[in-house]
Order: sequence, then C-alpha cells, then structure tokens
Amino acid sequence: MRDRAWVQELVYGTERLRGRIDFQLARFLKSPMDALEPDVLDILRLGAYQLLEMNGVPAYAAVSQSVELTRNVSGRGATGLVNGVLQSLRRSDAELTPPVGRDAVQHLSTWGSHPRWLVERWLHYFGRAETEQLTSANNQRPELFLRLIGIGREEAISRLQEDGMTVDAVAAVPDAIRVIEGSVVRALELVPSVVQDPAAMLVVQFAEFSAEPLADLCAAPGGKSLAATVSTKQKARFVVAADVSWPRLQRVRDNAHRIGSTDIAFAVADARTPPLRVIPQLLIDAPCTGTGTLRRHPDGKWRLRQSDLAALVTLQREILDGAAPCIAPGGLLVYATCSLEPEENEMQVEQFLDQHREFALEPPSNEQAEWARDGVLRVWPQRHGFDGAFAARLRRAA
Repeated sequence: MRDRAWVQELVYGTERLRGRIDFQLARFLKSPMDALEPDVLDILRLGAYQLLEMNGVPAYAAVSQSVELTRNVSGRGATGLVNGVLQSLRRSDAELTPPVGRDAVQHLSTWGSHPRWLVERWLHYFGRAETEQLTSANNQRPELFLRLIGIGREEAISRLQEDGMTVDAVAAVPDAIRVIEGSVVRALELVPSVVQDPAAMLVVQFAEFSAEPLADLCAAPGGKSLAATVSTKQKARFVVAADVSWPRLQRVRDNAHRIGSTDIAFAVADARTPPLRVIPQLLIDAPCTGTGTLRRHPDGKWRLRQSDLAALVTLQREILDGAAPCIAPGGLLVYATCSLEPEENEMQVEQFLDQHREFALEPPSNEQAEWARDGVLRVWPQRHGFDGAFAARLRRAA
C-alpha cells in the first residue's frame, strides 16, 4: 500500500507540476525539449519531481534510478543526458521560482503549470488575480470526500472512527464526509457511500428533485444518480440511469448493488436521442472539458486541446435539444457540468433558452447566495476549496 501511494504521488505530482518542471529542465538542455524522445522526457520529469518536491527521496537515488530507467529505453547518449541534466538541477543554487514580472501568461503557464491557451482564456474571463488563485488551487493535492447515501452523517462518522479512521464533516454539505486518514476501500465497506467531491453533491442539493421519477442521461460513474434515489425526506425516488457506454454504466450498477439501492434501472443510450417519451424530471450531467476538476485529474489539462472545447459545446447543445421534448409540461430539466468555461455553462444555457422558449430558469426553494443565484449554481475551486461545478434548473411551462 505504501509503494502504491508513493507511485501515485510521483505520477500525479509530476503531471500536476509538469509545466513548472519543464521550465526548470529547459535551463539545462541544449536542444528544444520537444526534440527529446518521449520516454526520455518522461523520465527527466519524474526524476526532477523527486528532486524538487519529494524530500523523502535521496537526491542520489532519484538521479541513479532515472539513469537506470533511461538505460532500459534508450541508448548511451540519452543516459548521459539524463544524468547531466538531473545532476545540474540537483546542484543548482539558482532561484527556482521564475520572476512574476508583467507577463502573466508566461508566469502562469510555467510556474503555474497550466497550458498556455487555457491560461490566456482564464485571464480574459477571470482576470489575473482570480486566475493566479485558480492555477494555485489546481496544483494542490485534492482531498478525499465521501457522499453518504441512506445513512446519517453522525452514524457514518462514528463507524469510521471506531475503525481507526480520521474523518470529519463538511459543514456546507450535509451528506459529505472528508476522509483525512484511512483506507477509502475500507470506508466504502463500512458505510453506504460513493467517492464524490462536495461540488457534485451541491449539484444534487441545488437540483431539489421531487419524489417523481427521474432520468439521468449521462449517468456514469453514477454518484448523482445514486444520490438522487433518496430525496431530502429519505423517500425513495425511482431513477433511470442511462449512458452511451455499457462498461461505464456497469460501474453505476456495481455501486448501486454495493450500497443496496434497488430504485434504479439502467439503459444504454445516446443522450442525444434519449429512449424516453415524457418524464417529469431529467438530469443532464453533460460531457465537458472538466476544467473544474484539474486538481483531481492533473493529466487532463495536458490532454485537453482548444479544439475539444468547440466539439464538446456542440455535443452539449445536441444533448439539450434531444432532451427538451422528453420533459413533461411543468417538468424540470437540470443541466450540469464540471467545467469553468462560459461556453459550456452560462452561454450554453442562454442559447438553449433562446431556442426553447417553453423553458425558463427557476431557482430552488433552498437557493443559497454563496453557491447559487437566479436558478444557476456556481462552485469555484479557488473560492470554495472544492471542484468546479455549474448547474441550471430549467422548468418547462405547464
């Protein structure tokens, strides 16, 4: 278990700070970084992260292991390069933090360790101070949270503490527990729950679904679907969980069986053409760029391309258009993403309302100014300490 945690810290930490690491490595490379073999570059990054961030790893061990790995994947010239660069980094007494200066894009894409195109977007929409806070929040190790389902929080905390775990309640979210120390596998065995960030929990809380049947068109991995099977009054609600991928939908089914939920059915379906006639309420947890969850999925910011945003906006629009006729008169449509991008959130909702005049934004009865306003929920990593989330309640006219 300790070895697994060490490897996870190394891999996730390297991805989280990749931009910063590349900035440091470039100081000791004679050729452009993209001219290196991909495997050699990855080894350099892993070695640099150990030198810069993992104090428990002796410097000589980080260098020698990196050289040995290089010997297994490349030639003698590459081993010399890796040894020379890491030794130079190890001995460097230069200030490792780049100057802030006036070039915010350069600073936040190197020391802030985010893709340049994403930094430019955020500076345009959010300003420098907010973008600095956001990139810093994304570079923190994420906390582990459990979403309780069908069990009181005090009882759940008591069970976990009796097993030797260190946990506490999340004040802002009634069904949330923070696991500070302990095995998540063991925690899931002891209490009916799923691993879920409070931002996703707030979406279900904000949605304020009634006890009527509900369809979740993009259900996997299933946290929101399973939470929705229990209303605020602990009354069972029947949920149809649908997803285009059967392997992903199996994860929802497995979680439902684990926590003993029977008020849920499963359907493999394309959300753009939902297999529904009419239903009183529907949740679209849409596929998105996921820019609100980059601290939890640090590799995502390097895989994401600017062109992906336009493709996802089109897909979201098609899903919304396909779902609209399925909502019964007077019914509720909740649209949600884990994105921070306006095109996927506010602008998407504005366009939907412009083309579907029978819908209007409707605030929930329990709307809180901290999270929501005028029927729209907004959670920000840099402001609230959770993942980013967006949701809108859209009521169809009776």
